[in-house]
Amino acid sequence: MGWRFLQFIWPFLAGSLFFFNAFSYSEKAPYFTFIKEARSAPAVSLYDYIVIGGGTCGCPLAATLSQRATVLVLERGGSPYEKPDNINLNNFVDSLIDTTRSSFAQQFISTDGVLNARARALGGGSVINAGFYSRAGHMYVREAGWDERLAEESYEWVEKVVAFEPTVRQWQSAVRDGLREVGVLPYNGFSFEHMIGTKVGSSIFDRMGHRHTAADLFTYANPNSISVYIHATVQRILFRHSPGSRRPQAYGVIYRDEVGIMHRAYLKGEGEIILSAGAIGSPQMLMLSGIGPAQHLQAHGIRVVLDQPMVGQGMADNPMNVLVVPSPVPVEVSLIETVGITNFGSYIETASGLNLGLSWPQRLQSIYDIVSNQTGQPSMSFPKADVSNKWTNNIGSFANLSLEGGVILEKITGPLSTGHLQLLTTHPNDNPLVTFNYFKEPEDLRICVEGMRTIIDVVNSRAFSRFRYKNVPVQALIDLVLSLPVNLRPKHPSAAFSLEQYCIDTVMTIWHYHGGCHVGRVVDRDYKVMGVDSLRVIDGSTFSASPGTNPQATVMMLGRYMGQRILLERFLHRG
Repeated sequence: MGWRFLQFIWPFLAGSLFFFNAFSYSEKAPYFTFIKEARSAPAVSLYDYIVIGGGTCGCPLAATLSQRATVLVLERGGSPYEKPDNINLNNFVDSLIDTTRSSFAQQFISTDGVLNARARALGGGSVINAGFYSRAGHMYVREAGWDERLAEESYEWVEKVVAFEPTVRQWQSAVRDGLREVGVLPYNGFSFEHMIGTKVGSSIFDRMGHRHTAADLFTYANPNSISVYIHATVQRILFRHSPGSRRPQAYGVIYRDEVGIMHRAYLKGEGEIILSAGAIGSPQMLMLSGIGPAQHLQAHGIRVVLDQPMVGQGMADNPMNVLVVPSPVPVEVSLIETVGITNFGSYIETASGLNLGLSWPQRLQSIYDIVSNQTGQPSMSFPKADVSNKWTNNIGSFANLSLEGGVILEKITGPLSTGHLQLLTTHPNDNPLVTFNYFKEPEDLRICVEGMRTIIDVVNSRAFSRFRYKNVPVQALIDLVLSLPVNLRPKHPSAAFSLEQYCIDTVMTIWHYHGGCHVGRVVDRDYKVMGVDSLRVIDGSTFSASPGTNPQATVMMLGRYMGQRILLERFLHRG
């Protein structure tokens, strides 16, 4: 049955069929009895839906499906509720750069020489990100083909649990007012919406600094219909050929618990497996299960289920570039709250008070740990990061400080530049090889330069003057960033006076990678994997561009949105 028909009848069915009191079930975060260690799972189990990945999309998706069906969620990481201090706002940097095996962030380095991290926890990226919550623009929703009314309702469903209006303090206010002063207008106040101009967005951190992750959306789940297993690493998806059909059909999964014991889960009736393992994990799992470029799979000894050369293609990461601004006065601890959405495609954001100076030695150690094979990534031929004390001589008057102050950053829209993902090993917990091709497209570089010029204007603005050392020029701030080990890319002397080269040499991730399972290439408009049955991919790997200033709101919305659509299709099919 087509989605056009579903759109037509949705208003008539939604109220009567899926009316659901958001808090009708008794279990609240963090006291979910259905979240258990995988070692307690039965050897064999049956469910209507098997969701691979309890991440930013998988949690709201599973919670929604559990209202009318039995659901199994398999998450390879641990539970954020077991380490509440690790997800507190004050521990953001330490948690993000933690390289221990039990950390919520798994480090990887793209072949571009940029240090990155992928989530390894129930709640996915919402466990390790900077917390900013802002919706996609209306044009993005329309171009994605989503029903606008249902998308709006789905956003609101998410926001009742995880979105909070921040208390904007001095640093964030100074950047906000600086953006207005330099012409990033109009000022839109506090808003969930994506609009040109300056605004204050929402946050998944409450006013006590406690993070509310996508896992909190299990508050909506029916505890009698859902099982969530943590430290459950899916090895592969199982396929078979149904009588009379030439298409492979997904019918189950094999997963390993934390002590190495294998378990199997199978679908009941006309159920589905839904892959929600994120932009890195979803294309990786398709390949490990035999769906991907045939020659690449065969080279790794993987039996080809479906030759699909577009799996892993179109990988993108929105490049981030920053200025570090030490402050002569104390600043609050804040993550992203203020944003300037420019009319040329750059988003200006800021964070403060995070002991940035002290984090650089740890960041450098993270780089060396990865390069020396301590976190599952092979050694690669990158230049050693420059950890000289050059910046001490340049900055002079605040060289003895631990960089109390903050960063002002820019992220470009899109981006247009894309790369690819390939398997490195056949072990699901190992990182694949990822190439993002930052600034391959000249337009991306042009936007970065314009964004950096805007940041420089904000730093020089009257509104921000309180947080500037009067005797330190912007050039010294540029030199500071160039001397820090922000990545493993070579630094060119011209970067000190060329913003084009500065963008290229100091590019970092903002953790907004996407692609690898694009709609129209790997999945159809219903997120069903083309060429096979009973398998969907629903997460950011299907996006061709990052939605809005931060994708997490839209990824969580998509989980709720598609959960409702799937339940409606299920009801109509049975009817």
